[in-house]
Amino acid sequence: MTPDNFRFEIVASDPSSRARAGILHTPHGPVETPTFMPVGTAATVKAATQDDLEGLGAQMLLANTYHLYLRPGHEVVRAAGGLHGFMAWPHPILTDSGGFQVMSLEGLRKITDDGVWFQSHLDGSSHLFSPERVMEIQTALGADVIVPLDECVEFPAGVERFERAVKTTSRWAERSHRFVAEQRDRDGAAAQALFGIVQGGVHPELRRRSVEDLLALGFDGYAIGGLSVGEPKPETYELAQFTAELLPVEKPRYLMGVGTPADLWEAVARGIDMMDCVLPTRNARSGYAFTSEGKVVIKNARYSRDAGPLDASCPCRVCRRYSRSYLRHLVQSNEMLGAMLLTHHNLHFYLDTMRRIRQALVRGVFYTLFSELRPGP
Repeated sequence: MTPDNFRFEIVASDPSSRARAGILHTPHGPVETPTFMPVGTAATVKAATQDDLEGLGAQMLLANTYHLYLRPGHEVVRAAGGLHGFMAWPHPILTDSGGFQVMSLEGLRKITDDGVWFQSHLDGSSHLFSPERVMEIQTALGADVIVPLDECVEFPAGVERFERAVKTTSRWAERSHRFVAEQRDRDGAAAQALFGIVQGGVHPELRRRSVEDLLALGFDGYAIGGLSVGEPKPETYELAQFTAELLPVEKPRYLMGVGTPADLWEAVARGIDMMDCVLPTRNARSGYAFTSEGKVVIKNARYSRDAGPLDASCPCRVCRRYSRSYLRHLVQSNEMLGAMLLTHHNLHFYLDTMRRIRQALVRGVFYTLFSELRPGP
């Protein structure tokens, strides 16, 4: 049963590709798709204020269940009015399950039928993430969209390993779905939408099996997981399209953790509606900027006397005001302002790319632009 206050409508489709533009209606406002969600892991997008994010046009943020569970604790967030009140962000939020973070704790976690036992990276304390527990935590966090605990396998791995992960993910999806359904029956109209997560690695038939398991349960939307963990780009794009074609047309499709500038175009062309990635913010903190001419490593000595803007084609306030020389100085000096300015520019570049993509879809010229302006990796 999809919540009454959650709805997805398609407003335009491209006849030459699988791209579509839509509107995702949530309790905290509409989200125009295709959309890119800046990653606010610990209830903050690093080096960006909420005012900055609103000014840049960010419509939906992503936060992380694992990190917020450990610090400050989901009950602290609940007491503050959920994530929206806690982080003073009155717009839509999606929380991921923390499954990827837990699976990354090599040597510090153990998968059982109950869920995943893991040791905190903060203090070594032991915790259990069961499917039901993860749903309880995300309910307390209060995001508009939540996802079940899943098992994500890093590439490369044997097919048997991916097959086990699909079975585990499907079992946990069923338990999560039942928990949320019981909660909705008990509490009436729910405020949170539940997206199922497709796994299966680089194996099409395993992905098909994963989709079939999720469709038998019925979710409010579908996330495509396990395609940002080391796979070659051609396989990522091919499997994203293969999986998207198996999913219901009327439901939103979310490609998890994928997002170079090239990925944005390629994923939308393959029918993806939602994306997130840490690259624009993480790379900014390392002195990397995404521009219309490709990636700029501002730390390079060649920019020490460069009085030009970071990107001459960019209208963001960083490019209008600051020189490459000054930005390099900030980064080389480890000044916080350097990370803040590069983060602002990179997020502008990503969000503006998504605006251009959506506008092209609405105007019916997406495929022309996709063919002409398709950026390199």
